[in-house]
Amino acid sequence: MEYTLAIDNAPDTVPGGTGILLLHPSTGETDRIDTDFLSTDTDAMLVISTRTTAREVKQKLEYYEVDEETATILDTLSVERGYTRRQSSNVQYVSAPDDLEGIVEQTERFLQDHDGKLRVSFDSVTELIYYADEQRALEAVGDILALLAEYDAVGLFHLAEEVHDAETVAAFREQFDGVVELAEDGTVTSEF
Repeated sequence: MEYTLAIDNAPDTVPGGTGILLLHPSTGETDRIDTDFLSTDTDAMLVISTRTTAREVKQKLEYYEVDEETATILDTLSVERGYTRRQSSNVQYVSAPDDLEGIVEQTERFLQDHDGKLRVSFDSVTELIYYADEQRALEAVGDILALLAEYDAVGLFHLAEEVHDAETVAAFREQFDGVVELAEDGTVTSEF
């Protein structure tokens, strides 16, 4: 299955199973790239958030006019922070951002339960490293990339480049089929 990519200076399409690393400055405005990725050529999407709550993710999707009916949000923050949470068909929760098994299980459940063109956005791997640790985060990302291949889905994973040392960035880079880099000035380059 081929997926259309609506990302500047990237291939027009990528095959199912493709994992894309979005390297960005910590102040980078990634919402536009993320929402364009999610809303193009998609039957169902999973937004995994280790950075914002489900409510904030919904506001972002609404603002960028992404079809919320096709979105499932995996909120990793609300339980740990003690926020009120209402489980629904399109909002799922895990206990904390370092519940990596829970995140991988919920990703697999989403991929099993949906048909057609499936996209996963992981915002953000940087936060995952902060809550868990680099090695566990690498393994969890690897597990999710294997699921994307198994279910013919595609994924976009956010990593704030200057927050990490060069070895960490390189270790994550080599796991991905494509790397999209967002510069401070908003310029986008990619390598696939």
